[in-house]
Amino acid sequence: MRMIFAIVALLSVSLSSLSFAAPVSAATPGVTELKWYGQSAFRIITPGGKILLIDPWITNPANPNGKMDLENLGKVDLILLTHGHGDHIGNSVEIAKKSGAGLVATFDLMKAMVSYAGFPEKQADRAMAGSFGGEITLLNGEVTVRFTPAVHGGSMDTDKGPVYAGHPGGFLISIKNGPRIYHTGDTDLFSDMSLLAGSVDLMMVCIGDKFTMGPRLAAQSVKLVRPKMVIPMHFGTFPALTGTPEQFRVELDKLDLGNVMRQMKVGETLVWK
Repeated sequence: MRMIFAIVALLSVSLSSLSFAAPVSAATPGVTELKWYGQSAFRIITPGGKILLIDPWITNPANPNGKMDLENLGKVDLILLTHGHGDHIGNSVEIAKKSGAGLVATFDLMKAMVSYAGFPEKQADRAMAGSFGGEITLLNGEVTVRFTPAVHGGSMDTDKGPVYAGHPGGFLISIKNGPRIYHTGDTDLFSDMSLLAGSVDLMMVCIGDKFTMGPRLAAQSVKLVRPKMVIPMHFGTFPALTGTPEQFRVELDKLDLGNVMRQMKVGETLVWK
């Protein structure tokens, strides 16, 4: 299937290296929208109009419109969480209470979210839980989610200290009539990423260094996965996250991976069809 992409800025932004298209209907057959809120937070709108949020820390320091974005979210069908750290749980509980969204997470993380973070129990159905290697089909077949591992920490902070919240992970999300999206979560490079080669259209990869892969190892992960497109994430939110997209692009070039990187700006939407 031929893949065409365009980056749509919600504000008036001119980027000579990207092509832009007018906003399209979320229910347009074959069209998937992906919005980046900064850090690891993304919104996916499927061709059927379903709304997914991944690690929705909408009000992170990198998002100047975070408060407004949170207020204007409206409909959300599913919230997908990679692990229990605060910069990934983010605003998920508030969003769930307001929207009625269901939680997609590993079984241990789902239990921790209900027990310690206040996620509505009725929206944390075990049918939406899984574990690494497992796959679930959701939203009447609109979305399939495979749970993928990650090499990172998985505790959750509470007012009584950190608690166990399961092992960290990522997701391979297959959209009906749309792309296959790999969100790495927070991770180091690991060789089993290569098992996803040939099955990923769009890869969101952490590049910030210190707590995750930096640009060099992130480029190595792209070499293993071989996605059609890669979007850097989890950088620049805090001074400690020193990896940059420019460094990432240099490392990709060293590996002769071509023009696979697409740098998004916070608040922009990528349209895939």
